[in-house]
Amino acid sequence: MHAMTEVNDEFRPALRVAMLPRDANPYGNIFGGVILSYIDQAAFIEARKHGIHRWVTASVDRVDFHAPVHIGDIVAFLTRTRETGTSSVQVGIRVEAERYATHDKVVVTEAALTMVAVNAAGRPIPFSSPPSVTPLGPHSGMPQ
Repeated sequence: MHAMTEVNDEFRPALRVAMLPRDANPYGNIFGGVILSYIDQAAFIEARKHGIHRWVTASVDRVDFHAPVHIGDIVAFLTRTRETGTSSVQVGIRVEAERYATHDKVVVTEAALTMVAVNAAGRPIPFSSPPSVTPLGPHSGMPQ
């Protein structure tokens, strides 16, 4: 990995999710693992802005849980590219919960992940290279 450079200080929405009872413990708090899963998805969404490749999570550099998330909260996963290398992107994630009853917004979690673009063999590739995957979906020409 080459020297990394600072890219963007502004957080942008990546995901918004309603928290449901299936995601919670008996006390109505959402499991941390559920939040981690969405953080990973949000990091992928941010990394994909840098190239249409297979992006994998190389490391979860930091996760800080500041406040609980409750059933009924609408949770926003905001991302920004912190730094880039040749094949890697460091993504910052801020998680905000909009409380069900009050609509107050609370920063509940902050995280940093490193995502790496890889080829079909799982080897890192420069993310500035031409797309290395074909998008799936109704317009991809692939069977569904």
